[in-house]
Amino acid sequence: MKFDAVIFDCDGILVDSEPITLGVLRDMLSELGWDLSPQECHALFVGKAFQDEMDLIEKNTGKRLGPDWIDIFRARRNAALSSRLEAVPGIHDALTAIAGHWQANMACASGADRKKIELQLEKIRIRHYFEDRIFSGHEVARNKPFPDIYQAAAAALGVCPQRCAVIEDSVTGIAAGVAAGAMVFAYSPLGHDEPLYKAGASKTFASMALLPDLLI
Repeated sequence: MKFDAVIFDCDGILVDSEPITLGVLRDMLSELGWDLSPQECHALFVGKAFQDEMDLIEKNTGKRLGPDWIDIFRARRNAALSSRLEAVPGIHDALTAIAGHWQANMACASGADRKKIELQLEKIRIRHYFEDRIFSGHEVARNKPFPDIYQAAAAALGVCPQRCAVIEDSVTGIAAGVAAGAMVFAYSPLGHDEPLYKAGASKTFASMALLPDLLI
């Protein structure tokens, strides 16, 4: 096989969570006086751990926000995800096919906090594909776009990052996978491929139905 392991991002790859999460964030930013369009919010925050963007939020709202605000955001976000989260189309079939080759060497490596990752995997019933091979960017020294999380995942799997396929959808995540030395496949359902290739993606694909054949 071309790869010893396959490592998936979570948001936008396994679960269609970003519109929900960004919607909650937009509402809370609006309550602070910072109104953003969906497109503006996506451009500023997608693929990033928003707690790393607190300086930006405080600069644009003029308010000093503490841990309580982050806790409220996470509670509102998790409630919305628990209610409305859906799987990325085709991901169940893709995971089944990929697990036939890499069952013990499939991992999920997300920049999100662990509670969110596990909530989402359980909500759409795919936690069993990853078991304890779940990695959070909050639990390494540096989150994406740095390579730490993918390096940690590869080390835990006992493989070299250069022998890993990383599945991502954001410029930030692609940069992390490339910096780790992995080959990055970028999910691009809307065909906005150019920034993904510029970030270092080796291949883009528009449907999860295509992913198993790209890897095997």
